[in-house]
Amino acid sequence: MGSTVLSLRIDGELLDRLRQHAAKRGMSVQDYVVRTLMRDDFDERFKAAVDETERFYGPTGPTVTRDPIT
Repeated sequence: MGSTVLSLRIDGELLDRLRQHAAKRGMSVQDYVVRTLMRDDFDERFKAAVDETERFYGPTGPTVTRDPIT
């Protein structure tokens, strides 16, 4: 997978907050933003998978029956 340049124009206050968040994690602003976008993308894909599962099984999920432990 290659990389592509994305140029953004953002407010100075937002950039300062991004720098602070990135610094807390020992990251560059670029790495922090990319990681945040990847995390949000994962969250969306996970939610879509949960929604699909609920459509298939219903909102309570599959029923699992177990023998009682004796």
